[in-house]
Amino acid sequence: MDPSRSSMRLDKWLWVARFFKARSLAVEAVKGGKVYLNGQRGKPGKEIKPGDGLRIRKDSLEWEVEIVGLAAQRRPAPEAMRLYRESEQSKARREQMLVEQRLLREAGHTLGGPRPTKRDRRQIHRFSEDSD
Repeated sequence: MDPSRSSMRLDKWLWVARFFKARSLAVEAVKGGKVYLNGQRGKPGKEIKPGDGLRIRKDSLEWEVEIVGLAAQRRPAPEAMRLYRESEQSKARREQMLVEQRLLREAGHTLGGPRPTKRDRRQIHRFSEDSD
């Protein structure tokens, strides 16, 4: 944490805190309405400071965090986690969602499923021709 900093751009903080792998992805998420700053949609250049609240959606996961610190550069994950404090409800919801996703994966359910094989396509075509 950098005690000399009093504010920082939202997109840069999201990247430094390791919510996104690239700053451009953080910009896209903020512009796409995936990040709310103090209950309102944020803008990538919005200045944030410790004490601000963020709600971040990424894929099917959601974090509700309070900004605790700012850093001048991207640091390892354990250090980045010290930049925010996640609410207990947010942790519980996120862990529950991860468990559900793991169970679905183990059961063989995937979103969209695998591509049909050549044999599967032939069976689909035969079935659709028979129903005509």
